[in-house]
Amino acid sequence: MKDHYEVEQFLYKQSEFLDTKQWQKWIDLFTPDGVYWMPPDASYKTWEGQPAIFAEDQNLMTVRMLRVLHPDAWSQRPLWETNHLVSNVSIVKTNKNGDLEVKSRFHMMELRRDDVRHFAGSYFHKLKKTKKGYAIQLQRVDMTNAQAAYDYVLQVWV
Repeated sequence: MKDHYEVEQFLYKQSEFLDTKQWQKWIDLFTPDGVYWMPPDASYKTWEGQPAIFAEDQNLMTVRMLRVLHPDAWSQRPLWETNHLVSNVSIVKTNKNGDLEVKSRFHMMELRRDDVRHFAGSYFHKLKKTKKGYAIQLQRVDMTNAQAAYDYVLQVWV
């Protein structure tokens, strides 16, 4: 039960960092080899050599963050708001070294100008146990509406 509570708190903290635009703190939650991956379809098994909506390591996440925050990024003004809800957290595997595999559900609302968009789906996390707590080795995002048509692309992370 202790692990379950710690994992929930970790996922809630992750969402809070995204919603409050503390993107560097969010990126820092990943291991040095960590990957944020959003496949276009739930049947995908790997991001390597495959199309992906996102497949980013810490370096690419940092590039995205700096692009979005750049003062000349006129397309990002006004900045938008997001609100993440995470639920149905379950630990599906515990390794002997304390690493975990975790599934959860999410719903994210994005407000940009006068437009509201909703994204929903499931997360799969591979979490490494470290001296400082958990770190993300893999965050897979399977969006229920990944194939939907959008007026503009996702600028930040779901």
